Amino acid sequence: MMVVATENVPPRLRGRLALWLIEVRSGVYVGNYSVRVREMIWDQVAAGVEEGNAVMVWADPGDAGYDFRTIGENRRVPKDMDGVRLISFLPDTSG
Repeated sequence: MMVVATENVPPRLRGRLALWLIEVRSGVYVGNYSVRVREMIWDQVAAGVEEGNAVMVWADPGDAGYDFRTIGENRRVPKDMDGVRLISFLPDTSG
């Protein structure tokens, strides 16, 4: 299984994702594809994200049972801690 969550992306990227995945909530897409198709979908996200951001999560046989990748500016930043990928939060600079 694979999940793509997007924020502030152009409508054309949302439409592109909807061709391959089911949009279960606004900006949240779910599907089940091979590694090759997953990489093609990520290439589409990377090419169309513009000022927005996105994360893709998929099932993986590693210790956590999943893996993920992100693109775009976001307060949540992936960190590798002794081989385990965790999320670190940057300070809120909006206020």
